[in-house]
Amino acid sequence: MDITSRSVFMVGGTSGIGLELARRFRAAGSAVVVGGRRADLLVQLADEGLGTVEIDVTDADSVITARDEVLRILPGLDTVITMAGIGRPEDLRDPAHFTTTETTIAINLLGTIRAIDAFTPHLLERGRGTIITVSSGIGFLPFPLMATYGATKAAIHAYSEALRAQLAGTGVDVAELVPPAVATHMGSGNPHALALDAYGAEVMGLLAQDPTPHEILVQGVLMHRWAERDGTYADLVAQRSQALAMLPGRSPA
Repeated sequence: MDITSRSVFMVGGTSGIGLELARRFRAAGSAVVVGGRRADLLVQLADEGLGTVEIDVTDADSVITARDEVLRILPGLDTVITMAGIGRPEDLRDPAHFTTTETTIAINLLGTIRAIDAFTPHLLERGRGTIITVSSGIGFLPFPLMATYGATKAAIHAYSEALRAQLAGTGVDVAELVPPAVATHMGSGNPHALALDAYGAEVMGLLAQDPTPHEILVQGVLMHRWAERDGTYADLVAQRSQALAMLPGRSPA
């Protein structure tokens, strides 16, 4: 895609990877609106010159209100990036984890679908555009400490594949961003996390390819994406299971 002339709505772009990419799209020359729940962060980003819209992807009315405001600001909107998501550890031996399960599914999976559904009619009417979903390397190579997070990201991958097939021939493309651990708030405890600026630069280079790849895979996520193919899956899952020692009452295997 031509990253210098897009009209972009970044759903969940008030921090982390979303904000990094929003800033890079704007620096490249695109018009960008960032959506999020925290009014204080939206005020800061508006002062920075980004368009802002309040949105809560778990609330259907909020999503529709945000859609209408985004299309008022960017009537030629052609790119929707569904960045909103959370990731939290879970102890699956403790039924209390189910609260985390419900919240994670509501935001990561149902929130993504809700946002896509809100903007798909506009993109179809235009006859061109791009939807960029956000899965994770954890969707392909589980991190057992974050069980539901990985499950939602695997679901996003499957949903993205189906969405691409259903929109084929309409002019609306579907790309899937597959991040590895990146040095954001979510990935801050991982010593192997990629630097945010380096990740952003690599992603934008991939997005700028023509055609844009169906999966946006930086070098740092290839070991996750192709673990089963490469025969490294079982060993890598065993290594990643060592993190379960962080849970109360657990010890390293």
